[in-house]
Amino acid sequence: MRAEGLVLAGLIAAAAPAQAEAPLSAIDWLSDSVTVPVALPPSPETGETGADQRGALPPTVTVAPLDQVTPDAAGLLSPAITGLPADLWGSSTSADIARRLRAEPQEMLPAMQALLRTLLLAELTPPKDAGETPELFLARIDRLLELGLLAEADALLALAGPEDARIFRRTFDVALLTGSETEACGAMRDNPEISPTYPARIFCLARGGDWQAAALTLEMAVALDILSEEEDLLLAGFLDPALFEEIPPPRAPRQPSPLTFLIYEAIGERPTTTGLPLAFAHADLLPTAGWKARLEAGERLAATGAIGADRLFALYGERRPAASGGVWDRVAAVQALDAALQSGGTDAVAEALPAAWDAMEAARLESPFAETYGARLAALPLGGDAGALAFRIGLLSAEFETVAQARRPDGPEERFLIALARGTPELATTSDALGRAVRNGFAAGTVPARYRTLVEQDRLGEAILDAIRQFSEGAYGDYARVTDALAFLRAAGLETPARRAALELLILDRRA
Repeated sequence: MRAEGLVLAGLIAAAAPAQAEAPLSAIDWLSDSVTVPVALPPSPETGETGADQRGALPPTVTVAPLDQVTPDAAGLLSPAITGLPADLWGSSTSADIARRLRAEPQEMLPAMQALLRTLLLAELTPPKDAGETPELFLARIDRLLELGLLAEADALLALAGPEDARIFRRTFDVALLTGSETEACGAMRDNPEISPTYPARIFCLARGGDWQAAALTLEMAVALDILSEEEDLLLAGFLDPALFEEIPPPRAPRQPSPLTFLIYEAIGERPTTTGLPLAFAHADLLPTAGWKARLEAGERLAATGAIGADRLFALYGERRPAASGGVWDRVAAVQALDAALQSGGTDAVAEALPAAWDAMEAARLESPFAETYGARLAALPLGGDAGALAFRIGLLSAEFETVAQARRPDGPEERFLIALARGTPELATTSDALGRAVRNGFAAGTVPARYRTLVEQDRLGEAILDAIRQFSEGAYGDYARVTDALAFLRAAGLETPARRAALELLILDRRA
């Protein structure tokens, strides 16, 4: 049976293996680089199901190193770092946690993004129902990929090991997007448990320099009627670029897989990453990309915390802007502020700051900007509007408490922000409905009814995930959800995330 649009659609295996994994992942752009075993129908003699049926043969014994981490137990952040209890998942099931992870909104304020990131990377005791199918682990990895956190996903995948085909296909794609395809092909070669599909074999053989074996493998795939005419043409052109000097290559798909993306790049038809999932932006950070592409990719990734603010602002400072408009205006504004700060003149800073802040607001890069400049700006003796703006930027930084302590409030709004940064907004007044929602959340002394059942059922991790979602969605107008989420996060001991999220909600005001 011919697979439809195999390479062009990023689907490299037959239909059955791909369908077998569908419930496990919301990532539909992953390469089917390896085949996934499919459960066989029940045995007519025993009625039992399984990945295979061996009759009277002895059962297969799985051997694993004693120090290998069970995927659902893998984590990069220990409880000592996160402050979260190791048994955070309590009595929750893997399916329920995975469902909540997939339900988290794409748009959320930086503090909630950071909290979600912590939960994804935390080293926690696996749910009690965790078994051979690492459903929760795959959901964590897929959410990291959606957020563009490839380095973190790669580190978790390395802890889990490459033996599981579903885990390896994610490892393979992360390597493709970060320029480490040679290592991924080596891992595929060194692990006999991994069964690569034909396009993955051809790609890895060619990357390893064995062009003759790659060509023979392509001929075999065509003979077996595994590839479509378009796939045959694309892979043939990948092995012999001169082919496309005579005929045009197939049109790139709208949603390529990482393997498809790299094959098109190799034949000189690299698709743009604009409009592709965020993970693809990492390909534009490689040294082979132009400065504008690296700037735009850096902005996309910094907005979700996928790369550090220092990396983005290092990109801004590489050279002088080549033109005007868009990203070039942001580069110019940031460079003007840097020059003003280096000059030591407060008047120059007061003049450059509004334009730089407006540029960051337009790209939703306020958090990386505040992380880089917030405390420094707040410490300057700026007066008037510039001083008020520097104060608010400082409250968006990690030093928000220090910034609040040093500020003499200029009016009731600043007085409320200072009280909030100190964790006592109930001691200040506010006339704004959103401010009152925040104040009520901090004034609450008990776990809200919305979360009480989850807490009583020992499902604290699920309750935290729900609070992230309720806060993020409630910020657009349903302020009762904001109040409950803040009250619960504080009751759960997550004081700093609650304060930072509330400050961001009031200062950035994304209600529009």
